[in-house]
Amino acid sequence: MSNWTSLWYVWLILLTVFLLLLCGITASCIKFCWRKKRPPVETFSRHPYDLTAIAIDSDSTAHSTVT
Repeated sequence: MSNWTSLWYVWLILLTVFLLLLCGITASCIKFCWRKKRPPVETFSRHPYDLTAIAIDSDSTAHSTVT
């Protein structure tokens, strides 16, 4: 059986995984703290929009020019 210290690539993989986890946890904490300090922002405006629908019959002149 090999000695664990001679398997340098295993330690390199473990160190990389540990650093990625640490970086992710740090980013999550920073994002959580940043969101907590900012006032909430409204994502949707409250302005109503007008919608006009025009019905076109199949035998109208507008329909024949469109098709």
